[in-house]
Amino acid sequence: MIVDHKTFDLYGKMVFEKAIIKAPFSVPNPMPDEACFLYIRKGVGQAYSEIDSYVLEENESILMKCGSYLNRMLENGKDGVFEAIAVHFYPEVLAKVYDDVLPAFLKNSSGKLPDKPSAKVPVDDLFQKFFEGIFYYFSNPELVNDELVALKLKELLLLLDNTKESDKLHLILSSLFTPQAHEFKSVVHAHLFDNLTVDQLASIAGFSRSGFKRKFNEVFGSSPARYIRKRRLNYAAELLKSSSHLTISEIAYKCSFSDLANFSNSFKKHFGCKPSEWKAKPS
Repeated sequence: MIVDHKTFDLYGKMVFEKAIIKAPFSVPNPMPDEACFLYIRKGVGQAYSEIDSYVLEENESILMKCGSYLNRMLENGKDGVFEAIAVHFYPEVLAKVYDDVLPAFLKNSSGKLPDKPSAKVPVDDLFQKFFEGIFYYFSNPELVNDELVALKLKELLLLLDNTKESDKLHLILSSLFTPQAHEFKSVVHAHLFDNLTVDQLASIAGFSRSGFKRKFNEVFGSSPARYIRKRRLNYAAELLKSSSHLTISEIAYKCSFSDLANFSNSFKKHFGCKPSEWKAKPS
């Protein structure tokens, strides 16, 4: 549930966004023609792209180039409150901010694309002070005008250009608005063991629910639920034999089953015996 939501716009686009959310909560985040920087002030979240995912805790951040994402706010054992600031980058806004002369670090002169569409960004003192200032302005919106928003946008990009992970981030920065096509199989296999619904997986893959199910059947010859359950059970069977240090409950969790009873029933239906019996069988 969204508790509070405020924005600062520039040239008709939402650039800075502050949200306070009561977890658990999830929201699809398709970004076909924009990029985003997300800073977590409070709570725990998880950002999923087409081919990777990151858990983000308090005072952590992530840079995401254009693509399809899903953001989840997780219960953290405290008060369940999640607070974050998102900074949105649009090519047309940056063109105006820089008077159509983009800095070199925003130009993809090499044509090379990053291996992954997103990356965690180390939050040092400069980033902390920057976001302290942004939170101050959200508390005092009467001080904000277009010139200030443009200045803060450029300031953040300069911080990113000079961060410790510069090589990796430069590659993402230089291709912020260059779409990358990921094979359907790669997207599905990247999230086989993430606890995602079919709707959430469809969103990450850039499909509607019905379109995703049609594509899935075309590629895998099966429904998503049946295929994913089979892959998870097969992996669980491997772990039961090869990972003696893991309990059955830990294996169930690792293979994204919501509870032990569900895992045990599904395993017995698929393999004809309980997980404990499978584990005890001689190899």
